[in-house]
Amino acid sequence: MKKIVSIITAVLLILGLAACSSTPAATPAATPQATPEEAPAEKTFKIGVIQYAPHPSLDNCYTGIRLGLEEAGFVDGVNIKIDFQNAQGETTNADLIAKNMATKQYDLIMAIATPAAMSAYSAAKDLDIPVVFTAVSDPVAAGIVKSLENPGTNCTGSSDVLPLEEQVRMIRAFLPEATKIGILYTTSEPNSVTQLKEIKEIAPKYGFEIVEIGVTGSSEVASGAQSLVAKGVDCINNFTDNNVVNNLSLLLNAANSGGIPVFGSEEEQVKNGCLASQSIDYVALGRETGLMAAKILKGEAKASEMPVYLVKDFAPVYNKDVLESFNLTLPAEYAQATAVESAK
Repeated sequence: MKKIVSIITAVLLILGLAACSSTPAATPAATPQATPEEAPAEKTFKIGVIQYAPHPSLDNCYTGIRLGLEEAGFVDGVNIKIDFQNAQGETTNADLIAKNMATKQYDLIMAIATPAAMSAYSAAKDLDIPVVFTAVSDPVAAGIVKSLENPGTNCTGSSDVLPLEEQVRMIRAFLPEATKIGILYTTSEPNSVTQLKEIKEIAPKYGFEIVEIGVTGSSEVASGAQSLVAKGVDCINNFTDNNVVNNLSLLLNAANSGGIPVFGSEEEQVKNGCLASQSIDYVALGRETGLMAAKILKGEAKASEMPVYLVKDFAPVYNKDVLESFNLTLPAEYAQATAVESAK
């Protein structure tokens, strides 16, 4: 009996060992392979550009803006997307465009001319969207910055401060017998109100009286110009008034009919029929503005802390055709002024 038990025990032991050997060996769990981290794609910034009106000086600003951005490495369609819109000289259009851009959370809004800058500031001020403007003569009076040195708002940009004393000196040289300078300006444009105040302070030093007519919109430009002619002004001096510049042909028609020359504020106005100007280079001004915007996009500066750029360069230009049509002689001190021909 003991022998049988021993045999059974041996068999069971053999079977147990066989069962153990047939169990597959445990294999370690596969370790997931770490995938290399992809470099983040370069961000494409969405930039809105609002141009207040379709006239040449503002067109030149936009040309300069693009030059400045590209110089700093921002190319439309590559790493920025520019949404350019023109308000066609209507503040309600500028307001609507600005609100749409702000609602879509554009990375930056650029504004060309004072009314466009005011619209952009109003739409973006509570949304932490920086606004960079150009061709704004008096941004403090417009209420979009607290000071030129330290804006203190979401806005900064470039200012086309007119060299009004040099302009009045030029008018005196071209018209030595003149006594009255007519000014047509838009009452709702802060830049024009500021420029009017300044020229009224300068004019008496050169023996001039300022005769001004304020208008509220494009429909009043022709009648306003005719009123200046009727008041017996010897010439009309034009500011960077967007409403008046956008309707320059109406002003020139009235002035030419009365035999009165018009002095402009930049070269494009001279090409389009003004006699002469101490001219601002608006392409250069726009370029500076584009460079400022690029610094904000790169995170190198904040709009609230970046001083407003003031235009530094201006040069005399005159229209040869207009000079001849009024039987005037180019003053000796402006012999080196740039002569331009009338735009065709």
